[in-house]
Amino acid sequence: MQPRTHHRSERAEVNVRENELSSTVRKVVRQYFKDLDGEKACDVYDMVIRCVEKPMLEVVMHQAQGNQTKAAELLGINRNTLRKKLQDHGIE
Repeated sequence: MQPRTHHRSERAEVNVRENELSSTVRKVVRQYFKDLDGEKACDVYDMVIRCVEKPMLEVVMHQAQGNQTKAAELLGINRNTLRKKLQDHGIE
């Protein structure tokens, strides 16, 4: 069993990464609206999800060494859901 302080440190590191990710998404979405320069935005949710989801899936699949069961566990989703998402993004 690892000391409790290590666990807290790990949790803090995850929180920092989540904050960095949130901050980056926020910055990019704000820039997207600025770049529209008055044009009407549409399907922003789908656009952001697709832009974030594909690279996340690629990294997780690499981390899991191509093992979909392990990748699904890392993501906290059902393996069939992962398979559908991989197909939707053209990831083998």
